Amino acid sequence: MNPALICGNSRPACPVQTGVDERSAHEQLAAARADVLARRESLTRQFDAIVEASAFTTHDDEHDPEGTTIAFERASVQGLLDGARHELEALDRAEERLRAGAYGRCEQCGAEIADARLEALPAATTCIACASRPRRR
Repeated sequence: MNPALICGNSRPACPVQTGVDERSAHEQLAAARADVLARRESLTRQFDAIVEASAFTTHDDEHDPEGTTIAFERASVQGLLDGARHELEALDRAEERLRAGAYGRCEQCGAEIADARLEALPAATTCIACASRPRRR
């Protein structure tokens, strides 16, 4: 169900009114963004250190016992950096929903997302019931 249509108007411009306090939601999203940015900065420094350290090792990962460890560490940190990028994108979309008046409304069923869920996952797009349903493949 398209949350923009819940209010009974078929125009997408009709915002959904939720019980979310816009100011506190914005503060939560800003705090989550600051946390992710700090984590990304730390991971970037860690990644750069791994790359720098690998410059002083042999480039034969197959025969160098340290080579596979360095490659694994580099790939692990890169995966965490990718996760941080995805989190920032999700927070950007949450800010867009907040501006549109749809923040705090489940994108699947249109119900309000519980405050506790939004506190734990500020970028949540689904209510607990919809998030708990098995996904269709």
